[in-house]
Amino acid sequence: MAKAWVQAGRWARRAVIGVALTTTVAAVGYAGWREMETSRLQARLLSGVAQSMTVSLREGPNPAARYPAHGPYNERLGYTALPGQLDLLTRDIYAVEQQAVLSPALDRFMAGGGFPIYREKTQAGLTLLDRNGVPMYAARYPERVFDGFDDVPKLVADTLLFIENRELLNEDEPRRNPAVEWDRFGAAVAMLPLQMVRPGQRSPGGSTLATQIEKYRHSPDGQTTGGVEKLRQMMSASIRAYRDGEDTTEARRRVLVDYLNSTPLTARAGFGEVNGLGDGLWAWFGTDLSIAKRVLAEPAAEPRTLRLKALAYKQVLALLLAQRRPSYYLIQDRTALDRLADAHLRALAQAGVIDPALRDAALAIRLAFREEAPSPPATSFIEQKATNAVRARLLGMLGVPSLYQLDRLDLTAQSTLDAETQARVVEVLGKLNDPDYARTLGLTGERLLDARNNDLSKLVYSITLYERGPEANYLRVQADNLDQPLDINEGAKLDLGSTAKLRTLVTYLQIVAELHSRYAHLPKDFLADVEDEASDNLTRWAASWLTTAQDRRLPAMLDAAMERRYSANPGEVFFTGGGQHSFVNFNKDDNGRIMTLQEALRSSVNLPFIRLMRDIVQFYMDEGADDGAEILRTPDHPARQAYLARFADREGSDFLNRFYNDYRKRTPDEALVRLAARSRPVPYRLAVIFRTVRPKAGLAEFSAFLRARLPGSTLSDGELSALYAKYGPGRFPLNDLGYLARVHPLELWLVAHLQNNPNATRAEVLAASADERQESYRWLFKKGMAAQNTRIRIGLEEEAFKRITAQWRSVGYPFDTLVPSLATSIGSSADRPAALAELMGLILNDGVRQPTVRIRSLHFAAGTPYEAKLGLGPLKGERVLHPEVCATLRRALMDVAQNGTAKRVWGSFKDPAGTAVPMGGKTGTGDHRLERWGPGGVLLESKAVARTATFVFYIGDRFFGTMTAFVQGPEADDYRFTSALPAQLLKSLAPALQPLIDQGATRTADTRPAPAGL
Repeated sequence: MAKAWVQAGRWARRAVIGVALTTTVAAVGYAGWREMETSRLQARLLSGVAQSMTVSLREGPNPAARYPAHGPYNERLGYTALPGQLDLLTRDIYAVEQQAVLSPALDRFMAGGGFPIYREKTQAGLTLLDRNGVPMYAARYPERVFDGFDDVPKLVADTLLFIENRELLNEDEPRRNPAVEWDRFGAAVAMLPLQMVRPGQRSPGGSTLATQIEKYRHSPDGQTTGGVEKLRQMMSASIRAYRDGEDTTEARRRVLVDYLNSTPLTARAGFGEVNGLGDGLWAWFGTDLSIAKRVLAEPAAEPRTLRLKALAYKQVLALLLAQRRPSYYLIQDRTALDRLADAHLRALAQAGVIDPALRDAALAIRLAFREEAPSPPATSFIEQKATNAVRARLLGMLGVPSLYQLDRLDLTAQSTLDAETQARVVEVLGKLNDPDYARTLGLTGERLLDARNNDLSKLVYSITLYERGPEANYLRVQADNLDQPLDINEGAKLDLGSTAKLRTLVTYLQIVAELHSRYAHLPKDFLADVEDEASDNLTRWAASWLTTAQDRRLPAMLDAAMERRYSANPGEVFFTGGGQHSFVNFNKDDNGRIMTLQEALRSSVNLPFIRLMRDIVQFYMDEGADDGAEILRTPDHPARQAYLARFADREGSDFLNRFYNDYRKRTPDEALVRLAARSRPVPYRLAVIFRTVRPKAGLAEFSAFLRARLPGSTLSDGELSALYAKYGPGRFPLNDLGYLARVHPLELWLVAHLQNNPNATRAEVLAASADERQESYRWLFKKGMAAQNTRIRIGLEEEAFKRITAQWRSVGYPFDTLVPSLATSIGSSADRPAALAELMGLILNDGVRQPTVRIRSLHFAAGTPYEAKLGLGPLKGERVLHPEVCATLRRALMDVAQNGTAKRVWGSFKDPAGTAVPMGGKTGTGDHRLERWGPGGVLLESKAVARTATFVFYIGDRFFGTMTAFVQGPEADDYRFTSALPAQLLKSLAPALQPLIDQGATRTADTRPAPAGL
């Protein structure tokens, strides 16, 4: 009996424990069920966590900043590239002024792999502001979006919820977590074992709209790579939902709108990446979002309106479905998308989301995709020229490969351009093809335009204007009337004529300054020795002037240098550029004059500058490692052989390059036939060619070759055998073989080399021919001094021009080489307007090169954890010209504007008191032609390529720039304008530029002392 009671007690205790456990499980289950229904506990916990995740903007750089490593959204907006871009900018001229700092909670969350919690942008893109903060350019992607929840037609919202997330907007519990639908999530989890057994088995998706947004924005490649990535998406979406507190009503609405505005819909050629329903409708169907919103929001009472509504609805439905496999449905199998849409139309009608009438009307419609990608909106390159130049500059600054990617960056950049002035100038330039308007501006007449016979629409005008600040030069205006992307200021190589005289004058005055520093401290008897020993005119003059000068200071010597006199006589023939050349003056009245350099610059006379360049070349020839004059007069000078060898190598390479172009695409047989055809069909010449080119060929092949090319010949077998033996390999040196065959020895060698190396590259041919190039010029080493000196002069001149090139490049010349000819002094080496403006800026700034700034500040990722504001850092100038040289140049250029070729522009700009603002500049006219010459220097043909006129100028002590007129093609022959045209146009633009000039005159923030002489 006792045992029975004990057993009963045990049963009772077990029952109580069982009841307790059952009750506990039930309570936990009930609590879990209630939490899934209400999200109350999540709301309380996660809202506190979310509100602790903040971002603040603080002064200076943040070394601990975090950046995303992946995610399509982060890549498109440039957030992943920001560390490298900030490094590039801070290594340049910029400094981080402010940068985002994460709260400890957000920093820990991101360090642990979570996606950053902040209000993400639906639209973003590049914004360019002018110097005053006025928007000049804005790109926004996606372009077509819903403005908010109330902007979304109810039909679209209901359809999306039915397909993807039916509980999202349920109003029964305002604290609902939009990241999880527990029934769908549970079904997805329940299918995992089946997927492990049957990997191909499809399962219902557990993703909500909120987690899908996290996936395609932030996950690697926009994909869920596993369970950990799915949990990262859910956790990030959950915390993001509670940023504004426990009530997620607005957050859930925002999820719906964000999804519609950002869902990825693959990419279309000619359009680019397609994101969001609005851009998707436009890119794939040609439907405007505003029209679709209107027809989908209104009742369809008539058959026509019902059909329109059904068409828009089916397109919307198709895109919402295509998001599952966008490339497949929108590109590969559009028929499958049509079938999928029809199936959903029936399900939507059965669920009551749409009515039967809309279902039937939509079922009757087949999806019709637009054939061609939508064209971008028409834009005027004229109006966008300046902003395009700034965008191009940003590409290089940020290391971004294309404008397409640049425009999608979350970036606001403030340029230095003045939008109001830019607009006024563009307005004038845009009307210059109207003859009547051109007349009112004074652009017609002698040395200008012929409004009757000139097609004014062919003319391109360009202006660039900079303002000199205390530490930098700021681009204020960059405009032209060329309705194409090309920017002739910075992107073209132009013959700018006599503007090259300014560069020549700079080189000359720098040499004078160098001679002053070298000799000004010497006593008179030492200077006499320098003058006697000098072999160049400039050194002799410097020594002579310093011997007699009362004032030996550099400014006085530079003034005297400008008064040196040169002949304008065009009768002299000059040996330069490898041959004999003669030059003419623009104005024949100058031909008999002897004039100072100041006079020659004022009237832009050619021959004095040709002779000045000759003096410069002679100076550098005699300043080289070997004294050029000594080399030329000393037969056994050790440098002679080296110069001759270099000449042989260079000219031999030139010949080989030409021959290689002729033979590189020919077969060995074709090359042999081609070479044989270059010589008269004489037996011994053909024998030399064949035996040199094919030294291993037998007598039979040799005989067949000769007989085929000498059909009337009676050559016997014995004669052929004798020719075969006489001209065999090694019997004659290469030069003699070329002489016998009457072809260039290097052509003979090249054809022979290509027989065995038919695929040899140009570089391989040049490397293999080093000895042959020297051998082919062995005759030169045996010639007398006259023939050798001609070649040595060529080499010496080329070396001198290398030093001149270095000097020109130091003051902004844009190309790597100059044409080694005295003609470079009058424009044969071409230039760029922007490079000339840089030189003028140097002159205006007393020889100190300042950075040229087009972008003043950059603001990346505003309102995000990656935000950074950059401005100009400490800027340091570099002295490249003597200040005294610059003062001399400014006075000389002012004389050109006041009394010379640009005098029509003098007085165009006024200061606040009404007095003419001092200005100066240099004009230049370029007539670029292709010319073909015959024997004896006879001109056989001359074709116009382009005509250019340029005026590079400064205005007062702050502004400088270039004005250019340009016409390209054979039509250039019909135009006779000179540099008077850009000078007159600058005068005509004065009213448009004057407000900017006035603003510069009164601005105090950027002022600095005016250069001497202004």
